[in-house]
Amino acid sequence: MNEAEVERQIEQMVRFIKQEADEKATEIKVSAEEEFNLEKLQLLEQEKAKIRKEYERKEGQVEVKKKIEYSKQLNEMRLKVLAAKEAAVQEIITEAKLRLRDVSKNTTSYKKLLQDLLVQAMRKLNERSVTVSCRQVDLLLVKEVLEPARKAYTALFGAEAPALSLDLTNFLPPPPADDDDLESCCGGIVLTSADGRIKCSNTLDERLKIAYQANLPTVRAKLFGVLAQGQH
Repeated sequence: MNEAEVERQIEQMVRFIKQEADEKATEIKVSAEEEFNLEKLQLLEQEKAKIRKEYERKEGQVEVKKKIEYSKQLNEMRLKVLAAKEAAVQEIITEAKLRLRDVSKNTTSYKKLLQDLLVQAMRKLNERSVTVSCRQVDLLLVKEVLEPARKAYTALFGAEAPALSLDLTNFLPPPPADDDDLESCCGGIVLTSADGRIKCSNTLDERLKIAYQANLPTVRAKLFGVLAQGQH
């Protein structure tokens, strides 16, 4: 083999090696680009997922805030409605108290009312001997109805009426004045057992409280409709 042939074979081998190297380099480059693109896609998807998650979180927070604000406003409106309803009911109670002031002004009807209240309280207390307390301004009227009340009791229930003694020391509060801060009483009587352990308050103020509690559902229904009874 001459020198020219040797040189030619060497060139062929060099070209072959170079071609293989180029092909390998291209293969590595393509593989690297594929891995890069894959990793880039994965990172992109991860970031997208993070953004979606963050958006969902913020959207959830906004929704929660909306619900809280709606609930807050709803409760505020309910409280305002309840306050308005309570104010309307209290206005009726105030009007009733003002009318109670006038009950004792008609001596004839008030005297009959005191007698009826005495009979009712005696029956309620069911004691042999009781003490009667009243307003100082009603003292003379109450004295006049003690015996008529006992007779009415016996006639009504067919039993001996309890002995009545009038308390001349401790009086019920005076009639209402313009100053609402002062304790007052619109009228009526209070009966106490002889041992002082049992008391029956049959004042007009107490009867108003009882009537208010017993008729509140009816009052609410008339003022606000039938549904108001369930709403309060």
